[in-house]
Amino acid sequence: MVYDARTRAYLSRCLADAFLAGVWNERALVDRAGRALDPRPRWVRHVAREVLAAYHRPPADAPRELARFIALAMRERKPAGDRPPTVRRWLLPKPAMGRRRWPVPEIASVGDLARFFGVRDGELAWFADARALERTVEEERLRHYRYTPGRRPGRPVRVIERPKRRLKEVQRRILHDILDWIPAHEASHGFTRGRSVRSHASEHTGRFVVIRLDLEDFFASIAAGRVYGIFRTAGYPESVAHSLTALTTNVVPAGLWASLPRPADSAQIDAHHRLGRRLATPHLPQGAPTSPALANLSAFRLDKRLSGLAASLDVSYTRYADDLTFSGPTRLVRAANTLRRAVAEIVREEGFAVNDHKSMLATRAGRQRVCGVVVNERLNAPRHEYDVLKAILHNARVHGPASQNRAAVADFRAHLLGRISWMESLNPKRGEKLRRQFASIGWADEG
Repeated sequence: MVYDARTRAYLSRCLADAFLAGVWNERALVDRAGRALDPRPRWVRHVAREVLAAYHRPPADAPRELARFIALAMRERKPAGDRPPTVRRWLLPKPAMGRRRWPVPEIASVGDLARFFGVRDGELAWFADARALERTVEEERLRHYRYTPGRRPGRPVRVIERPKRRLKEVQRRILHDILDWIPAHEASHGFTRGRSVRSHASEHTGRFVVIRLDLEDFFASIAAGRVYGIFRTAGYPESVAHSLTALTTNVVPAGLWASLPRPADSAQIDAHHRLGRRLATPHLPQGAPTSPALANLSAFRLDKRLSGLAASLDVSYTRYADDLTFSGPTRLVRAANTLRRAVAEIVREEGFAVNDHKSMLATRAGRQRVCGVVVNERLNAPRHEYDVLKAILHNARVHGPASQNRAAVADFRAHLLGRISWMESLNPKRGEKLRRQFASIGWADEG
């Protein structure tokens, strides 16, 4: 006879913990197996040898992986007798970190993780939504997120998922203490320290042709399994990586999604359904402080492959969030269709999808824009944006700033200064003119 799958799974978990609970050699593994199982199976020595051949060091950070390996090894061994051994005692190994590629904090167990956040074990399980209540519960106070649907012209509705205060505090700790230490690919310019829209656009100035492609549902298409892989690669044990993944992913309530209107445009119905399926499974929530960093890290292989493709064609490539931009000389016009097909294939293989409705090719003969920045000869803001801001400043001087604050911005003065600074970073001469206008505004009269 051969043990059934359930028995193999149970015995393999027991053996995995026993193997990890002490010295890592054949004699010690077999001895601890005898202390854990009664009677000690004759096939244990063969399984121990296979484990030692596969794992030269004890995988203390991956007991579940080891258990699956043991279960597979047990399938190759015909047990003696009609009854499987019983578990005499369950040996408990000491949890440990795996190899740390970056200087992330050492957190070896879920208990350590709770202490790291300064919460009780039960609170950590609540924040991680161990009971999966977010998908089904209807009471707002039992949810960890607040949801804001937003219409997009000609596209499916967007759902912004904003964590509530306490979960957001936990996520910010994950962002600054863990994720900030893990570098994104050099082609990634969005949400990355030292890079920006400006650095993204500057890579494509003065090129004959600029090609832009857009990733569909960027955050929602990044599933929990990919996030789990990031935390495991950082060295965190399986249990800790699972908890960190649960704390940074979410599932949109079924009732909320069902209440949202379907697109009026029949061409967008399929895209609406695709987004619904993505939001119905654990994904990166658009609105959580950890999502941009995790999205960049999830796209590392994508950036690496697209950078290699660009290098093979002798063109430039950068990414800002879901915006993929390529630029190059005249011959890129002839190669544009080939590039698009290759990009779409790589994107699909990496678990994303290209939004064909937002692809764009612009030559030097027209206006070339990258994330709203004109890049034809040098970085510049679109003339229309400059004219609008200049008119606002003029009217604020003549009629008072309150008359121009139509969106009821809390700090309209700082808002205008921010827009002027952005314009100035792209075109210093225009920025100087706008600052002179701003200085002439009578802010003392502001409502």
